[in-house]
Amino acid sequence: MSASAAHVVVVDDEAEARAMIGDYLRLHGFDVVQCDGGRALRAHIAERTPDLVVLDLNMPEEDGLSIVRDLKARSAIPIIMLTATASPIDRVVGLELGADDYLPKPCELRELVARVRSVLRRAQGAPRPEAPAESAPALRRIRFGTKWLEPDSLRLSDDEGLAQPLTRSEYDLLKAFADHPKRALSRERLLDLADARDPDAFDRAIDVRINRIRKKIEPDPANPRFIRTVRGLGYVFRPEGD
Repeated sequence: MSASAAHVVVVDDEAEARAMIGDYLRLHGFDVVQCDGGRALRAHIAERTPDLVVLDLNMPEEDGLSIVRDLKARSAIPIIMLTATASPIDRVVGLELGADDYLPKPCELRELVARVRSVLRRAQGAPRPEAPAESAPALRRIRFGTKWLEPDSLRLSDDEGLAQPLTRSEYDLLKAFADHPKRALSRERLLDLADARDPDAFDRAIDVRINRIRKKIEPDPANPRFIRTVRGLGYVFRPEGD
C-alpha cells in the first residue's frame, strides 16, 4: 500500500456493513481500519490518528452523536456520518457538533468514496492562488468579531492568542467571507465558494454551519453583528459590525 494513502477508520456495529464499506474504500486506495464502536475507535486513535472517520450514527453501544461530540471536542479529525433513518434532526445535530458531511444509509459506495475524497481535500487544504511571497506579510490576520482568522495557518484565535477549534468547513466559510467582505452572498454561492455542498434536498445545512461560526465569533450570537442575515438571499460579512 502507498505510504501516502489516507488512513480512514470505519465505525459500524454491523460487521457485514463495516466490512463492505471497508473493503470498498481499501479497493480505492485507502488505508482502512474497522472498528465496531466508540470504545474501539478511541483505542485505535490512541495508537494512530486517522485522516478521516466514517461513522454510523445508530449503534447500541454508544450513540454516534456522542462519539461526534467527544471526538470534535478533542481533535479536528474529519467525520462523515452515516444515518440509516436519514433524519433531518440527526443531520442538523451532527453538523452542529462539527461533523463534516453525511450520507443516508445504506449509501451508494461510489458516492461515499467521492465524499471521502472531497472531505479529505478540504481537510488537507487544496492549493489556492497566493500573492507572491515577497509581497505577502509575514502573517495575515483577519478580524472576525471577537476572533482573528489566520488564513496561512488555518487558525482562529482570540486576542490573547488562544486557539478556537475550527473545522475545515467552518474555515472555508470564513475564508469565503473574508474574500468577499460587505457583499451579500447567497447560500448557493457560499456552498460553491466553500466547497461545502450537501447531498440530496437538505439545502439549509449552510445555516447550521453559519450558526456554529456565530457562536465562535459573535459577542452575542443571538444578535449577530459581523455575519448578518440578508433576508431572502443569504449572508453578508461586515468587518466593522453594525
